[in-house]
Amino acid sequence: MQNQIIYKGPSLIDGEPIVVIAIAKSRNSKTGDMVQTYILADNGKSPVENSKTGADYSICGNCIHRGLATTDPKRKIAEKRTCYVNLAQGVLIVWKHYMAGGYETAAGHADIAKLGAGRMVRIGTYGDGAAVPSYIWDSLLSESSGHTAYTHQTNVPGVHADPSRFMISADNEKQALDSWAIGSRTFRVIGNVQDVIKGAEILCPASEEAGRRTTCKTCKLCAGASIAAKSIAIVAHGPNSNSLKN
Repeated sequence: MQNQIIYKGPSLIDGEPIVVIAIAKSRNSKTGDMVQTYILADNGKSPVENSKTGADYSICGNCIHRGLATTDPKRKIAEKRTCYVNLAQGVLIVWKHYMAGGYETAAGHADIAKLGAGRMVRIGTYGDGAAVPSYIWDSLLSESSGHTAYTHQTNVPGVHADPSRFMISADNEKQALDSWAIGSRTFRVIGNVQDVIKGAEILCPASEEAGRRTTCKTCKLCAGASIAAKSIAIVAHGPNSNSLKN
């Protein structure tokens, strides 16, 4: 299997150019060997620079974990960024390879379907899958064994984040309760394990706090309302998460 570009076109969030690159193999110890998908602003600037200037809105939209755009010459990324994704690692590597012309473009549905065939797919290893036309994910998941997907774009005009596909990223208890009231499942970042709402949420089984009992590849719980299960909570993690912990 080859790593391939599966979409180049306008973001559904703001119409700016984006690109989606599917990486066939992964060594991520938390997710396991899933097909990873990187959603990148296609403006010739690095993900690090796009974070600092706010141009990552095209791929991250209303996610509060983006942080605040800044012109501070001493900063490399947005101020108060709390996203768990380390931009200087896999995201930057994929972007550099893309800029060097290192990825072929999938020819259409059959090629995209082949990438996901028999595999677990992670929609939005970086970036929000709701920025991408749903037919791309329809193709990638058409022969897959399952998927994980998360979105912050439930209140962006013109963007439809299908709750049967996406976990709704809730940033507080009220957002979670509102989502549950309309039948959506949520993925909520919490300050500590005591914040889990008993009876409605469980702690992410692949998280450190839950003992890393499984991986996302085998767990398969983060597939939106397409499955009947409790919502998921996870303790804030990643290089910028300290401000989110109690």
